[in-house]
Parts: sequence; C-alpha cells; structure tokens
Amino acid sequence: MNPVRSESTRRRGPALDVAVVGGGMVGAAAALALARAGFATALLEAREPAPWRAGDEVDLRVVGLAPSSVALLDELGVWTSIREARAGAYAQMHVWDAATGAAIHFDAAREGRAELGFIVENSLVQWTLWRALDAAGVRRLCPAEVAAYEAREDRVQLDLADGESLSARLLVAADGAGSPLRRLAGIGTRGRDYAQLGVVAHVATERPHERTAWQRFLPGGPLALLPLADGRSSIVWSLPEDEARRVLALDDAAFRDELGVASDFRLGRIVASTPRAAFPLRLQLAGRYQAERLVLLGDAAHAVHPLAGQGVNLGLRDVAELRDVLLAAREAGGDIAAAHVLRRYARRRRSADTLDALGFDALARIYAWQAPPLVAARGLGVRLLDRLPPFKRLLAGHAAGR
Repeated sequence: MNPVRSESTRRRGPALDVAVVGGGMVGAAAALALARAGFATALLEAREPAPWRAGDEVDLRVVGLAPSSVALLDELGVWTSIREARAGAYAQMHVWDAATGAAIHFDAAREGRAELGFIVENSLVQWTLWRALDAAGVRRLCPAEVAAYEAREDRVQLDLADGESLSARLLVAADGAGSPLRRLAGIGTRGRDYAQLGVVAHVATERPHERTAWQRFLPGGPLALLPLADGRSSIVWSLPEDEARRVLALDDAAFRDELGVASDFRLGRIVASTPRAAFPLRLQLAGRYQAERLVLLGDAAHAVHPLAGQGVNLGLRDVAELRDVLLAAREAGGDIAAAHVLRRYARRRRSADTLDALGFDALARIYAWQAPPLVAARGLGVRLLDRLPPFKRLLAGHAAGR
C-alpha cells in the first residue's frame, strides 16, 4: 500500500477537521470513525504496518475484544473481515486463585449471548482498519512524524520532521504510552511500574480450550490462557522481571513443563509452544486528557495491567466517545475543538478510564497478598462473589462495555 501525501497537504491548504497521530489499532479506528462521520481526517504514522497474511504464524500480540469493541468495529464496516479472517470466540471465562482454589466463572449463555468476546491478533485488527482508510477518505501520511505543533485561535498547526506542515481544527494524540505529543503538550502522567514482564507465547495443549478464557492468579502474577481460533491458546504470564527472564531462557521442554505446573494442568500437558517474547507492565494515567485543540486517546491517555485484558477496549471506547462528542458539537453549529467540547470528552473518558485502571490495579494488589489472613479473606470474597449472580452480571456487563 503506497504512502499518501496530497498536493493540498504539501501546500498547507485548507485546515482538516482532525489530524490523528498514531496508526495503531486505536488511532486507525479513530481516523476511520471520524472520517465515516463526515470529518475531514488525516492519519499520521511513522511506519506503515506490515500486511497481515492468513498463511503467517499467529501474531504473539493478541487482544480480547469486548462486545463494545466488536460493535464499534462492526459500525466501521471492518468486523466481518476480521472475524472471517481469524478470530477466536470465547463463551466462558474461568478465574481461580492458586493459593485458595477459590474461583469465579462467567458464562455467556447465562447472559443470553453467544460469546463473551473474541481473541484476535493486534496485527489483524490494525491491518484491516488500515486497509479501510482510503475508501473512507482518510488522508494517510506515512512515514510522518510531528516535530512541533502550535495551537492557534481556530486551528492547530503541525510541523513535520521532513519539513512539511499541515493544519487541522483538532489534533488527536494516539501515539502510544510514550506519546511524544503528550510531552509536547506538557501533560504529565502518574502510575507505577509493576516490576514485572508479561511473557507471551502460543501453546498447544493436551485438552481443548473449550472456548474458555482461563486465568490463574499465582504469587508472582496472573497467568492467562486465551483461546485462539486454531485451537491453541495464547498465554500471557505476568512474572517478576528476574523470573520472567529465567522463563524466557528455558529450553522449550522445560518451559512447557513449568507452564503446565503454573496452569495447574487445567488443559492437560503443554505439548507444543512457539518462541516466546515479553513486554514490561506498568500503570500509567495521563494527568489530563486534553489541552488546547488536542485530546489523548488509548495508551497515550492510559496504560493498564493486562490481567483484565481491557487496554484496547478502553481505547476503542475513547474513540466512540470522541466521535459522539464531536458529532454533537457539529450538529450544534459549534467549534468541534472548543475547550468546552474537549472537556466534555475528557471528563467522561478520564473518569471511566481511571476507575477501570485503578480497579485493575487494586485487583493486582489483592492477588499479590501473601499473609495467610488476607489470603483467606480473598478466597472467601471470591467464593461469595461467584454465588451472587447480580454482582457477576454487573461485572460482566461492565467488561462488555455496557
């Protein structure tokens, strides 16, 4: 797919409505959603994503898409392609505590649904969104890097690293947890480093995954086995950094043995595994989600612990909220990047994202308890929760984005 740089962009033509910086899943979804809503939109990305091919090995980076994310992708006209390409539906989720044996189980059938969500490769979602941009009228500038920007009375002026420039009414920063735009805007962050790595791989198991997402909380961190469309499971094993490096260095047989023990052999023996990778885990929340004519989306605004698998879902909820807020402003005849408009988006999403992020953090802390009285209290709490259907439905609905 060829980079797109329009002549009008080179000549600093009329302002765009929105410039989205960052072409990952959330940034590409934002550009597509805003373009389909009738906003003149450009997407700036440093590197074009590698094409996704069905014949390639399943990407180690996967996401658990909640129903709210599936609904948005369906609205954008890309979900059918994603699902038909390679998406693993899961209808149940089983979470249990290694220390107490206490468990909580979620079943889509009890909620009147066919599935709780889908496990999909990040690269498949990103590539499918990327391919849809041209038809939606999105101007793709790739490679492109913002060197500086200036917010003016009616627009924001972007200076690119290659000497070109463009202007837009609104600048959207979807450029990741290390967001250069967030730094340029002077927005700080708070959070904590978990001093853990998430070890990822795909494994084949002796028994089928039963379309179930399995998660076991261990003293060192949670282990998730997520059902892939091809019958294997994707693992995300959160471990202290030194322990993670040791696990990464194991030979395949030793790794499979240790993983089997860690998973309590819930799916039987681990009979095959792919090469492993790892990524650092941290909690990071932006101090604010907006500056003059700028908003933050996705990881630029919030990075959360992967134990609940909600990071990308939170980002896609940011996208839906921003689109709806901008549409309301346009229908009212106002400036889509007026301070009160952006504050409305920021207030709604920052409250929701912060609540979720701190909830995931609290869960990680609770499951890190080692003192026997606290462990016993944790086990009792989990068992009580599993016996209270209204609270389980509330949790399931929240995870689904309802």
